[in-house]
Amino acid sequence: MEELHDVQLTEIKPLLTGQNRSNLQDVNCKEHDVETAHGVLHVTMRGVVKGNQPTILTYHDIGLNHKSCFNTLFNFEDMQEVTQHFSVLHVDAPGQQDNAPIFPTGYQYPTMEELAEMLPPVLSKLQVKSVIGIGVGAGAYVLTKLAMDKPSLVEGLILINIDLCAKGWVDWAASKLSSWTSSLVDNIMGHHFTSEELLENKEIIQTLRLHISQDIPQENLALFFSSYENRIDLDIDRPIPGLTGSDIVTLRCPVLLVVGDMSPAVDAVVDCNSRLDPTMTTLLKMADCGGLPQVVQPGRLAEAIKYFVQGMGYMPAAGMTRLVRSRSRASSASSM
Repeated sequence: MEELHDVQLTEIKPLLTGQNRSNLQDVNCKEHDVETAHGVLHVTMRGVVKGNQPTILTYHDIGLNHKSCFNTLFNFEDMQEVTQHFSVLHVDAPGQQDNAPIFPTGYQYPTMEELAEMLPPVLSKLQVKSVIGIGVGAGAYVLTKLAMDKPSLVEGLILINIDLCAKGWVDWAASKLSSWTSSLVDNIMGHHFTSEELLENKEIIQTLRLHISQDIPQENLALFFSSYENRIDLDIDRPIPGLTGSDIVTLRCPVLLVVGDMSPAVDAVVDCNSRLDPTMTTLLKMADCGGLPQVVQPGRLAEAIKYFVQGMGYMPAAGMTRLVRSRSRASSASSM
């Protein structure tokens, strides 16, 4: 049985501030507001749909929007080899985009399941026939639900810091206590970083704290956070030999799971890995990396994405450098 190896990567300074602010700007993009049954969804299309090629569909985590979550990655030089082959559709969860209006008092924010239901009409409106999803945290959950509900739409998934599970009673009680004693910003920072990382107070910690507190309307952010906190368990099961496809609920597309070894999401990602088809799932554990690998390690993640997309049969001539990968197996959790 093949052993799962950690990928040894060194964390670099984030590309968020100062002269690198341009890394967060949209390039060759067009914004759209699309009406759905659960409200208006703000999306940004980068490039144009390329024939029968899938579109890369991104969905960000709580406390972020598509710019702060993904533009460092998609504006990184090595990622251009991917974007020249695919259009990219960035989704902003309702009320999280730049300059979003504040929701009125009493507004009923969509559940996580409803956020997934908002995506098919958007894809139809923009004539996107299929997607390769890249999601982080809450966004990874939404894209996973989309793949479960509409498997014909999703050709592959890259899931960063995914947690398939609803909060247990202990977690729920701890979350309630935290909400009484800590600010919204502190709770979201704890979602992204471990207590050890927060104590180190690196530049990325300071920058993200300012972004969460200043760039997104707090009323809107609280609603998105609450929706994620009240998510249900997705009940995905690893396929069992001999059972037909209709007997189990699982993902039927290739999946790349990504997590930093210092991320608070490590255990959740390992659990997700144990639930998925080992023949279609790759687990990438980034050493010396925290909760935002797409921000602090865009080059390494771009490389992993190129490998993943090439494995799906796209970009056969893409240039690659050596990156240790391994297929997930039943013993993955114990080897980590």
